[in-house]
Amino acid sequence: MSFQNLKRNSSNLEKLTKAVEALNQSNNFDQDKYWKCETDKAGNGYAVIRFLPASPIDGDDGLPWIKLFSHGFQGPGGWYIENSLTTFNEKDPVSEYNSQLWNSGIEANKEIARKQKRKLSYISNIYVVDDPKNPENNGKVFLFKYGKKIFEKITQAMNPEFEDEQAINPFDLWNGANFKLKIRKVEGYQNYDKSEFDKPGPLKESDAELEKIWNQENSLNELLDRKNFKSYDQLKDRLNKVLGLGNVIGAKVQTPEQMAARKLRAEEDAIDDEVGMTQESSLNTAVGGTVDEDDDLEYFKKLAAEE
Repeated sequence: MSFQNLKRNSSNLEKLTKAVEALNQSNNFDQDKYWKCETDKAGNGYAVIRFLPASPIDGDDGLPWIKLFSHGFQGPGGWYIENSLTTFNEKDPVSEYNSQLWNSGIEANKEIARKQKRKLSYISNIYVVDDPKNPENNGKVFLFKYGKKIFEKITQAMNPEFEDEQAINPFDLWNGANFKLKIRKVEGYQNYDKSEFDKPGPLKESDAELEKIWNQENSLNELLDRKNFKSYDQLKDRLNKVLGLGNVIGAKVQTPEQMAARKLRAEEDAIDDEVGMTQESSLNTAVGGTVDEDDDLEYFKKLAAEE
């Protein structure tokens, strides 16, 4: 894709709108390239960012976001932290086992399935306009991982609810808009409801500046490279080890008593009660709750590395 073609097609929402519709129907990367909004002790945070168009590395067919499913939970045999093959609409051992648990009709099994459910993330390139907590990030390009709530803000900007509202392409360098990210702590969870797009306008005054920013973007397609995903059999073996199962597919779903015994063994293996409680609380926050699930799995990866 040339820069001139990017400018010529800057107001075309059709491609992005169709991509959103398709999404509704249906990490081995350098972490230094990711940006995250820092929050204060009360759990509140604020920053201004700009979502960027598809990277020139990914070509004309590239989209300005990717959709990624992953799992992060702990069992008697350690932590399971893996990208899910459902990202490619393929079978995944965890999703299949969770279906078995859910279809058993046993409420205790359903609760385990909820805690082991897949986590949805989107990733885009962004330009940091204003990061009050870390001003050294201002003017730089990063990858940004976010969840369903923020993606809904993007789709709402592309498809406004009322006739007097102007549809915008949030990823456009000329006619897009800065995004004011506002994080609040509501009932113990991060909440993004107050976040909003500013008035549309160019990110920078000159095309030369915009082209320089565009050329700094990271490839999103690289994140979906198969090297970042284990095979079905590898994931199945890992799940067996973590949950202590002889066979994932076709295995007899455990009774509540067996589940309780498995939980007790896991608790006995914890370093101490305080660490165990911290891990459980953090896990519930990341994979459950009623708010956006855009916290990444780095916390769990660190815990797994310490075992």
